[in-house]
Amino acid sequence: MSINSTSSGPGTRVVIAMIVTVLAWASAFIVIRGTGPSFSGGSLALGRLVVGTTLLGVVVVAGRRWVAPNGREWMQIIGFGVLWFGGYNVTLNIAEQTLDAGTTSMLVNIGPILVAIGAGLILREGIPKWLAIGAGVALVGVVLIGIGSGGARVGGGTGLDATGVLWCLVAAVAYTAGVLLQKPALRRLPNAQVTWLGCVIGMVACLPFTTDLVRELQDASTNAIVGVIYLGAVPTALAFSTWTYALSRMPAGQLGITTYLVPPIVIVLGLIVFGEVPGPLAVVGGVICLVGVALSRRRARNPAAAILVTDPGKSVAE
Repeated sequence: MSINSTSSGPGTRVVIAMIVTVLAWASAFIVIRGTGPSFSGGSLALGRLVVGTTLLGVVVVAGRRWVAPNGREWMQIIGFGVLWFGGYNVTLNIAEQTLDAGTTSMLVNIGPILVAIGAGLILREGIPKWLAIGAGVALVGVVLIGIGSGGARVGGGTGLDATGVLWCLVAAVAYTAGVLLQKPALRRLPNAQVTWLGCVIGMVACLPFTTDLVRELQDASTNAIVGVIYLGAVPTALAFSTWTYALSRMPAGQLGITTYLVPPIVIVLGLIVFGEVPGPLAVVGGVICLVGVALSRRRARNPAAAILVTDPGKSVAE
């Protein structure tokens, strides 16, 4: 039987890593929106990954610790790199070509629910009661934010763009699969090595967009180019490193729920940068998201009795 105890919380360093990850990934939605007019989805992903691969490579070399992955770990890393670094970034960028940053972040954030379920069933982490409750509450908040945002389109249109929504859903699935493949690879391999290899593989997967990137760089503004560099340095190199650090030290399901904090932050940043005013329901939804995250962190009085087991044939203890 595999269970997940909730008797102890994450340490200070893990909490700091989680905060850095959430803030950096929230800023990514805004920068992607800002660079959208200059770069297509594939070229933006490739440019971001080139920068990220370079910076992460310096960290790996400086660390001077290399553990040779076995065959199974290589498959996990390849899948993680192609799906998350490659597929997620490309589909997210395409989605923000037609949807505003806030709406995109909220739609993509069905991912943590999928991660929590997948981690419980596939990684055998179990699903603690308060994690399940917190995830459900936060999901309600995301839905309210999506309704309250009005689904504003880029360019001033109104209503949800069906194509953009589809790309968001694809991005969420790619994100989920990436996390579930990355987590087991971290059991033996160094965090920095796994992150760098994933970024390299994602970059290789995006090489078909090289011609587009070269052409678009020639016409892009300085601000747009700086945006690409920022995406590679902060949301990619820095945030993926802090994410991997936290993921290696806590259950994937619990960490995934933390990213529910991203949409409320994106809403605020969208208001400041683009003048997108969230509706009352969006504000309420943001508060509910925060409540959901808080609930997911609660500790059961009797941890042994508050765990949902995932083994077939086992009964739920609570």
